[in-house]
Amino acid sequence: MKYLKPLIVFISLSFSIIGCRIQLEPVEILTFRQNIEKLFPNAEISEMELTDHFTKAYQIVLEQPLDHKNPTIGTFKQYVYLSHIDESSPTVIVTEGYNAVPRTYEMSRILKGNQVQVEYRFYGKSRPDTIPWKYLKNDQAIEDYHKIVTKLKKIYTGKWVSTGISKGGETVLIYKSKYPWDVEVAVPYVAPLINTQEDPKTQKHINTIGSEDCRTKITNFQRYVLKNRDSVLFEISNYANSEEMKFTELSIEEALEYAVLEFPFSFWQWGGKCDDIPTENATAKELFNYINTIVGIGFYNDKTFYNLLPSYYQHLTELGYYGFDTTPVKDLLKIVHKPTNARFAPKNVDLTYNPSYINEVRDFVENKGKNILYIYGEYDTWGACAPKPKPHVDALKMVLKKGSHKTRIKSFSKEDQQLIYNKLQNWLGYSVTIYPLED
Repeated sequence: MKYLKPLIVFISLSFSIIGCRIQLEPVEILTFRQNIEKLFPNAEISEMELTDHFTKAYQIVLEQPLDHKNPTIGTFKQYVYLSHIDESSPTVIVTEGYNAVPRTYEMSRILKGNQVQVEYRFYGKSRPDTIPWKYLKNDQAIEDYHKIVTKLKKIYTGKWVSTGISKGGETVLIYKSKYPWDVEVAVPYVAPLINTQEDPKTQKHINTIGSEDCRTKITNFQRYVLKNRDSVLFEISNYANSEEMKFTELSIEEALEYAVLEFPFSFWQWGGKCDDIPTENATAKELFNYINTIVGIGFYNDKTFYNLLPSYYQHLTELGYYGFDTTPVKDLLKIVHKPTNARFAPKNVDLTYNPSYINEVRDFVENKGKNILYIYGEYDTWGACAPKPKPHVDALKMVLKKGSHKTRIKSFSKEDQQLIYNKLQNWLGYSVTIYPLED
């Protein structure tokens, strides 16, 4: 009997333990879309058509604060295009400089990774009906990107790479200077960092690049166009009617003169061929067709004028831009005697220029900007404003001989491409697979 009491106690404790067993909550397994909805609870999410290596694709419309320092002021809708392959794969964040058209970027192909393409605030579909100009600042845009990346890192655990082209590439560099640890590698393409509202380096580039014979052909062409003003204007009018373009912000006369002044910049920017430049025997239609190919007279029509107002605002207040040289055609100008890009900026808006903003970005990327792969074309006018990383900085700057603003990694020789891939591999580590671009 002396063993009975302990036995009863043991049995009682056993039942008590069983009776008090912890009830585990069932694990909630969310779909990928549900995870995105959880990260962005107020977003509008819709599926997109699949392309390339992606297995899921979504358009995400976010409610973003106009002012990240004071979110109570209001919001705007920002469009994001998310293309997915795997949560552990590398993720490429595309910092668009303008509007975003969904497509697969070169770095996403090289890494066969996820892609997050973000439209720049106040451009394209992300443009409010009335733009509150004082919130169209680079620091506000960088906060847009930073907060999106921070949230998505809860899903995407692999390495992150930022990339962008032209103004989007410039945004890559600004983002890198503000949040250097958000991504492992930055890949800006043909990205300028411009020193002043009218940076003289672009004009110096125009005056010295290529051969003297080619530069003479450019000047002669500008003069041929203006000497045949009336006939070329007739061609512009016909073209505008056929394309249903309106020229009320600028008249076609003013558009013609700006196009002529813009011509040398665009010729070198887009890789014009010297042998293609029309001579003095060209017809008015041939003269118009060529300047329309290189500059694009549609650049000055009402629709483009409206679409680019945010760009000119940014260039004139923080990013800087370039000027125009009237010297070769000064005697032939009738309207545009003092050309300025302020002509294309919003009216009755403060355009005070901040000279220190880009200089601070340049100082960072040139002296501390490690793990940056720069891609440039030698003849591209914007390349005159490219940063020059110091020798002690672990960065790689690739300049394609005679290359233009269209220069991409695929533009380089196989040997140079391999140099690029080796550098990316070194920066990203051997857990990441590099997929060389196909011809």
